[in-house]
Amino acid sequence: MADANGDKRLATLREKIGLFPKQPGVYLMRDARGRVLYVGKAKDLRSRVGSYFQPSADLLNTRGPDIARMATQVVDIDFLDCETEVDALLREARLIKDIQPPFNAQLKDDKTFPYIEITTSDDFPGVFVTRTPRLKGSKLYGPFSSPAAVRDAVNAMQRVFKFRTCELDIRADNESRKFFRPCLLHAINQCTAPCADLIDKEDYKRDVDCLKKFMNSKRSVIVRQMKKEMATAAEERNYTEAARIRDRIKAIESLAMSGDVQTDVQPEVFFIDPTKGLEKLADLLELEHRPRSIEGIDIANLMGEETVGSLVCFIDGRPFKNGYRRFKITSHEGSDDYASIREVVRRRYRHAAVGDELFPDVILIDGGLGQLHAAQESFCEMDIQPPMVISLAKRMEEIYIQARSSPVRLPRNNPALRLLQQVRDESHRFAQHYHHILRRKKTFDEDIQKGRRAPRRKPGDS
Repeated sequence: MADANGDKRLATLREKIGLFPKQPGVYLMRDARGRVLYVGKAKDLRSRVGSYFQPSADLLNTRGPDIARMATQVVDIDFLDCETEVDALLREARLIKDIQPPFNAQLKDDKTFPYIEITTSDDFPGVFVTRTPRLKGSKLYGPFSSPAAVRDAVNAMQRVFKFRTCELDIRADNESRKFFRPCLLHAINQCTAPCADLIDKEDYKRDVDCLKKFMNSKRSVIVRQMKKEMATAAEERNYTEAARIRDRIKAIESLAMSGDVQTDVQPEVFFIDPTKGLEKLADLLELEHRPRSIEGIDIANLMGEETVGSLVCFIDGRPFKNGYRRFKITSHEGSDDYASIREVVRRRYRHAAVGDELFPDVILIDGGLGQLHAAQESFCEMDIQPPMVISLAKRMEEIYIQARSSPVRLPRNNPALRLLQQVRDESHRFAQHYHHILRRKKTFDEDIQKGRRAPRRKPGDS
């Protein structure tokens, strides 16, 4: 009987996988309880996911005993299709950090992808590859999927735009610069040496502006020019120079292997001093003690479809991933943020009301006064005296606090505001991830019902 059930499970999985698109994406393998066991990325979703369940698959030798054991527990598979392999890589990393699947051995820590940072607030901006960018005063590009490739790209771009990569504090009004001896990069014509007053501020700025335009472009013009130079060097049998140009072209092309600063958010990157944030938050909310636990709630939907709620948990000012939860809204149809918030609050805190779980010290609702009132109404319906409940409205960054008649506006650099923004933004991002998964699943199921197969790759697609 067990073998019959196993054969039926495999047949169902193979039939579903046969309808997956042949394009890049992320897949999530689930057990009978709906728990995500494993998150992976694929260049070709149908081929990659199908490889786990083929009769000829030898997972024990090819993937190891853990993955072989995991495959026997899978009863359902979701996927998110992506535009490129890079998108799939970045989304896989984010989902693994959020969900912490038990069979993913890598990417569970706080290690992040690097950025290219231009320190625009400096008189003579520097250009760096960094995993810890400044909180303000800089322009970021990335994140990039390959640290080694992006360092090679910066080195190649420096030969063209001659920007500085040193950590020196260089100021235009420092007269002593003219006595400073520049480093080797100037001697090899790779830096214009603002440290030694060998270029004025405006000329250097023009070079950096050209670099920023280049970073924002498709970079095809300069790559074509470099390929011509490589061909010329090869024709002249200057193979060393041709190889050097080839490596630079490869480095420049690697810049395409990046995500978007706004879309591919890495919360671990942008550090906020949690102690200061919690202390200021205690003062703001007039709490006797510094709050230890904060939970943030957000709602996501698109045109009223597939509404979901998210709850993120911060302990001592830092994300606590095991405390994250997702809610598929079932109490109503259509777009009604207030009703959705009431449902999430009821489902999350009804157990705390009878002592089965603990209340957090602070509950943060993403939204304004209406969203705050919706949360409070849910507590009233359950006859619960809640902990501190507040909301944060994104447009003006106003904080609405229970039992206060008017919102509070804090300076942008206030540690309490920045901590609340981090909780709010994390709950929003977490809700969006779940929303996209449900929408893709719904579309996929509708395609199956209508007899449509998933899209195939076009001829010539890589």
